Amino acid sequence: MRFTMIATYLAIIVTTLVLMSIYIISLLSENLYSTETINMFAKANIISETIADVWGSDTSATSAQKFSDVVERSLAGTNIRGVVTNKSYSVLYDTNEESQLIGKVFMRDVLKRALDGEQADIITTGENNMRLISVAVPVTFGGEIIGSVYLAESINTIDDTVRTTRNSLIVFSTLIVILIGMLSLGMSYIITSPIEEFIAVAKEISKGNFSKHVEVKGHNEIAQMAQMLNYMCDELELLEEKRRKFVSDASHELKTPMAGIKLICDSLVAAENPDPAMVKEFLGDMSDEVDRLTRIVERLLVLTKLDAGGNSLKLEEVDIKMLISQVVKKLTPIANAKDIVIYVDNHQTEFSPILLDYDKMYEAIYNIADNAIKYSPEGGFVHIDLTADNDCLTIKIEDNGPGIPEGERDRIFERFYRLDDSRARDTGGTGLGLAITKEAVLMHNGTIDVANVSDIGSVFTIRLPYKITIGGQNEK
Repeated sequence: MRFTMIATYLAIIVTTLVLMSIYIISLLSENLYSTETINMFAKANIISETIADVWGSDTSATSAQKFSDVVERSLAGTNIRGVVTNKSYSVLYDTNEESQLIGKVFMRDVLKRALDGEQADIITTGENNMRLISVAVPVTFGGEIIGSVYLAESINTIDDTVRTTRNSLIVFSTLIVILIGMLSLGMSYIITSPIEEFIAVAKEISKGNFSKHVEVKGHNEIAQMAQMLNYMCDELELLEEKRRKFVSDASHELKTPMAGIKLICDSLVAAENPDPAMVKEFLGDMSDEVDRLTRIVERLLVLTKLDAGGNSLKLEEVDIKMLISQVVKKLTPIANAKDIVIYVDNHQTEFSPILLDYDKMYEAIYNIADNAIKYSPEGGFVHIDLTADNDCLTIKIEDNGPGIPEGERDRIFERFYRLDDSRARDTGGTGLGLAITKEAVLMHNGTIDVANVSDIGSVFTIRLPYKITIGGQNEK
């Protein structure tokens, strides 16, 4: 990534500088050549108009002396060569006396075009690689072309200027590229160094080490990524801790009934001629342990489904009174066995149907009511109170059991947590029922809490909204 960033920056800068340099050199050359050409055309036209008057209509009588004053005055202070020819391309005057062209034919393409009535110019390369700008204009008298004026000048000085400018741009561009390269290298280190740290932390995460964190610097996007990675590490560490505790607790819970079954089996194997009554008693105890083991496994499967399913609720319109009546009907035999009265108070005759996952909510209410029966004394009661308003439905389940200490109320919904371990085993508790209940209520966007009633008993309160938000959408 670091190499890619540097290469990208340099490619952009080099491309920009090259295009900019080409444009500047092209614009400079064009302007310089155009300016010089215009200047030479201006001089050539002045000479043409002046010598036309001097020349007169009788071109045969013309001599070099008639043009020298006009041409030399116009070209004074310049290095421009001036040539005057007639229509037959014969040289009538030449500022370069050494060439000895006077009276000789002087053929040039620009002269032909000038004698055809054009104002022509051309850039050529002569001897010793000397580059010349040549211009030619016609000389007219009485509306007739009687000759031409030819001017030529070396443009090596212009080429030198363009070359010097090009070299300066190359040096400047090289310095810019070096500077940008250094800055890009520094920036790439600044940007990629945290990413290298991210990679190192990710490797540690892949090894199961969630304690590694990235140092957060600043408040930019990289810092936000670092914060999120640290947050993810903390969440994974917490999740891993819960997983280990869950595995440990589940192993312990499963081991207890298995140990009981093993002990009973060993006792039966070790006994010689065991008494049938004892065998029957042992088998009954074994059956109880198997039932307990089955309950633990079933509830573990329920929790696994809840964890894996997320918000996968099978919503349907449910008559809450009917659901609670089904719970009461199922628990009545258990309550009667302990001489416990279980009854429901409906403060209003009609309740609007509510969208629920019937099975999950049945399980949630059943678990609380079942616990209330198990931990209430004989001759006690379990009271289910049902109320509703425009926004939510409230279900209260009250008993007259021993109650729950205030410091323990937040923990009773933890998996495998029990207030009184020995009493829970006597009642067949697994420590998973309230955890399942809380998961089910939260999936419905509801709340659940518990409080004591006076000095005896406790009351669980479930609040379920009529409008459930699932995946960012409201279900009603």
